[in-house]
Amino acid sequence: MAKTPLPMKPTGWFQVAWSAEIRAGEVHRMTYFATEMIAWRSASGQVTVMDAYCEHLGAHLGHGGTVDGEILRCPFHGWEWDTQGRNVCIPYEKRPNKGRRIRTYPVTEHSESVFIWFDENGRAPYFEVADVLSGFDDGRSAADYYPAYGHSTLFETGLEIHPQYVMENGVDFAHFKYVHNTPLVPEFTRHDFDAPVSYVDFTIAFDDVPADEINSGVQAINSGIGVAGTKSWGMIDNRTLTSVTPIDDATSDIRFTVWIGRTPGDDSDGPSSRALRNARGVIDQFQNDIGIWKHQRYSDPPALSPSEFKGFTAIRKWATQFYPADFDPKAATAR
Repeated sequence: MAKTPLPMKPTGWFQVAWSAEIRAGEVHRMTYFATEMIAWRSASGQVTVMDAYCEHLGAHLGHGGTVDGEILRCPFHGWEWDTQGRNVCIPYEKRPNKGRRIRTYPVTEHSESVFIWFDENGRAPYFEVADVLSGFDDGRSAADYYPAYGHSTLFETGLEIHPQYVMENGVDFAHFKYVHNTPLVPEFTRHDFDAPVSYVDFTIAFDDVPADEINSGVQAINSGIGVAGTKSWGMIDNRTLTSVTPIDDATSDIRFTVWIGRTPGDDSDGPSSRALRNARGVIDQFQNDIGIWKHQRYSDPPALSPSEFKGFTAIRKWATQFYPADFDPKAATAR
């Protein structure tokens, strides 16, 4: 894939782990936005995500750092750091170093996932990540779905994919026939790009039925450019969460999570075999998309057909709010 001209440090919420990957008392290493980071869960259950290096002499806290209650202890000299990144104890001094602080990131945790807020200029979050299990105002919650992590997730790392490529699927009605083998092109019933959290709804069928008899579809909530949740209706009851998180100036991690609705009366800890088969089918369709994205080149201006123009223009205009104010995608593409 040609290197994307789009900035790889957009502002917004991004998934950095599934919740189950960050167990109490453990330190989780990761690299995002060209920065080495760690995540750790305190005894009270709070997840903290911070830069990986101790502000004392630069030890990597993900290699031997230990969690003790609500603090993280450096393996080099025992300096202790709290969930705000403040030094609260130097074991061989009377007072902590109040002048140094490890950068921490705003964290939110739901939908079996851990998200951080990233803004290169340090601005605070100004929108929230929609909860995919309870955020569609239909009375549903996590209790209505089988757990996903460990059963129905997909993780692809180091792909040359930009988050915007994935978001643009939300207005790309024509690809469904060719990538997902749908018998009919879906009909989009909502494109709402008036706020950082945007909405896309469309009707779709995977079986060959007359167009005027389609009684199924998808609702999507895009929480900024990095996280998209969907609800399917009239089909297999499922919710999905798609997250694309930049690693560096060329690659991203993709996480895809699928929840299948519980069979009434089934309160088991894991999905049924039927639910697993259904989830596998959803994941297979998503992998068809990945096969396109990872070889895609960003085109601006794109050669749109008349019926595509409105949707692609709207979503590309919406996406610019997550990039630096002086970013000009046309100029970047021309270079």
